Amino acid sequence: MSRHDVIFRAVTLIDGTGAPGRDGDLAVDGDRIVALGDLAGASGTMEIDGSGLALAPGFIDAHCHDDLPLLRNPLLEAKVSQGVTTVVNGNCGFSLAPMSAGRGRPPAPLDALTGNGRYVFESFADYFAALDAAPAAVNSVCLVGHSALRHQTMDSFDRPATDAEIAAMAALLRQAMQDGAIGLSTGLFYPPAHAAPTTEVIELSRVLTPFGGVYVTHMRDETDGVADSLAETFAIGRGAGVAVIVSHHKCAGRANHGRSTETLALIDDARRDQTVWLDAYPYTAGSTFLQPGRVDNSARVIVTRSEPMPEAAGRDLDDLAREFGCTRQEAAERLAPGGAVYFDMDEADVRRILAYEHTMIGSDGIVGEPHPHPRAWGTFPRVLGHYSRDVGLFPLEEAVRRMTSLTAGRFGLTDRGVLRPGAWADLVLFDPAAIADVGDYARPAQPAAGIDQVWTNGRCVWRGGRSTGERPGRALRRGQA
Repeated sequence: MSRHDVIFRAVTLIDGTGAPGRDGDLAVDGDRIVALGDLAGASGTMEIDGSGLALAPGFIDAHCHDDLPLLRNPLLEAKVSQGVTTVVNGNCGFSLAPMSAGRGRPPAPLDALTGNGRYVFESFADYFAALDAAPAAVNSVCLVGHSALRHQTMDSFDRPATDAEIAAMAALLRQAMQDGAIGLSTGLFYPPAHAAPTTEVIELSRVLTPFGGVYVTHMRDETDGVADSLAETFAIGRGAGVAVIVSHHKCAGRANHGRSTETLALIDDARRDQTVWLDAYPYTAGSTFLQPGRVDNSARVIVTRSEPMPEAAGRDLDDLAREFGCTRQEAAERLAPGGAVYFDMDEADVRRILAYEHTMIGSDGIVGEPHPHPRAWGTFPRVLGHYSRDVGLFPLEEAVRRMTSLTAGRFGLTDRGVLRPGAWADLVLFDPAAIADVGDYARPAQPAAGIDQVWTNGRCVWRGGRSTGERPGRALRRGQA
């Protein structure tokens, strides 16, 4: 009789490939899966009865801003409580490296994501070393932020970079890729990068080609100019010869509701001669920094944080405006700098984008905010429970594929996102009938229902509705992920 460290018994195996689930057992030795199927002839030092439960690969969050939380709150309960075992950081042009403390406070919103510049690293080698020295409960991979590169090399952001500045940014990006980063991200929507022309981004993206890196973008415009922004994204991919990923794809603003039929057709057309993917989150509200000019285009706005008025976190902007005796926009100006949730998307668009076969699942949550968007805690259970089980948008197996093997393949995560012998033992044991997002906009920081256990690299990080305190996560470098 063979002996293993752990055996999960009588589970429904959802292997991450989209194949139909099947009943069986799964064995783990050390940090790897070693066998699955009928293991009646084997025994385990620990045996877990999974009757009535599904066992899937640990979920991979395709779009995160956990760069700093990995260091500040390494148990990362918001993520492991919903089954996430790997996070993709450095999105929207924002990363903690390469940046120098001597450059001063980074521009908004990069400042908020770096602890006002207190948590920055000269190189990705330094950042990865910090993660190695103080591991988190989850694995992580990281993109290089274009806005971080601009902050490190430029004296102002309201203009294109000069040739010398582009060369300096390219050198920093090349070193970051050699250190193990997986690609470049931009946030052309945000002030630190909005003045960057397409040519600047193409030149930088060419650095990625010999490394097989990806270009990931929060596009310049997700509202009226969404089609033009997609065209720019495709042009960057073609010009640099790299794969592109459209971050948190949406059609925001009342005037753009329904345009996902147009944007997905544009993506399909581009995919005929280049590599394009996208990610999305399962909510009709987005969240970013508090922008007075945006508030009147949203049906509702909730403040997530406010530096001048911290007590406003969690409150409706309309209520605050009435108390102040002013307009929405004037209230937002009083509360800035800060963050907000914007209700500006259409449910039909959200469903159409989620159902698109090339869409990965990403939370885009800011877990460290005083009153975060509920996506920070509920994205993956919401896809599995609400959209897969209740709405019937796609089968459970396909929902799991969108958050496991599809994402692993896009970011070069070898032997993750699948259940098979030799794969890393990143696992989530859950009840398909009960899994659900519990948090809402009033009380967002709530662990999901239906998550029984979560394992990262062969060690249990979540059990019985709480963190186990284990921190087996790894900083995954490009080519070693």
